[in-house]
Amino acid sequence: MPSDDVISGLHTLGRTDIRLTRLTLGTSGLGAGAEPGSREERDAVELATAMLHGPAAVLDTSNAYAGGNSERILGLALRESGIAPGRQLVTKVDADPETGAFDRDRVLRSYEESLARLGVDRVSLLHLHDPYGIEFEDAMSPDGAVAGLRELRESGAVDAIGIAAGKVSVVRRYVESDSFDVLLTHNRYTLVERIGEVLLEAARARGMGVFNAAPFGGSLLARGSAAGGTYAYRPAPPELIERVRRLEELCAAHGIELATAALQFSLRSPQVDSTVVGISRPSRIADLVRRSEVAVPDAFWREVDELGRPPSVVAD
Repeated sequence: MPSDDVISGLHTLGRTDIRLTRLTLGTSGLGAGAEPGSREERDAVELATAMLHGPAAVLDTSNAYAGGNSERILGLALRESGIAPGRQLVTKVDADPETGAFDRDRVLRSYEESLARLGVDRVSLLHLHDPYGIEFEDAMSPDGAVAGLRELRESGAVDAIGIAAGKVSVVRRYVESDSFDVLLTHNRYTLVERIGEVLLEAARARGMGVFNAAPFGGSLLARGSAAGGTYAYRPAPPELIERVRRLEELCAAHGIELATAALQFSLRSPQVDSTVVGISRPSRIADLVRRSEVAVPDAFWREVDELGRPPSVVAD
């Protein structure tokens, strides 16, 4: 797939007016453990600057990422170097880290905290993030988290709201509530996992925009079967390792790398508006661009399909 489609070409996110590229950069680990004034903080700011001026139109963060450091570091980089034209930040509201509260009031506070750390007046897209500690009925109540998000959208404080989480059994109810403009799913739609297809289909049926995060599933699809690795934050089971070995054989036969195939699996999907990849170093950005430009033959994808649907290893 050419880079004009993946990196440079802007398109619209679902029914929103948000413009984005096929690749979105993730910041979940940005600034983790970095103390103010430390060398680690300076390295993190340099990484954030590279992302803010990089090829992807959207940077994805969250109130809770790196204990708030992700947003804080982005804020420092924004003050020092600004942001390239056509780029924007999106963030997520999270439960109170001390009490676990996740109602309307917490949503409003979480958004205020994020804006203060980032040093911006607003973001166009705000996600409800990992609502695992509350019941769906409570989240949808008049004083619930979703009411807070709707209030922000109706007031113009944000343009669109999304649901961002992993567990299909949880996320599906939020998607089917018709309350959200955007879905962000992770680890559930990859070269070796398809359990998330039901979410993508439900979102598309409603005209929602779709972010697909973690196309490598952790380290497994980035490093390969020999390294063992993790998938969806857990050690990869034997059946998954065997599936990856078979995919590696196909990749070798077609002269491509497993990580390239994993990335392009998501990039090429018509059900995905943008693929979110976490960035840990500036050189990673150029590596992703390179992988997006590799010509993967159609015969490879046909042979992947001939392997059959991969066994699901994510317990949802």
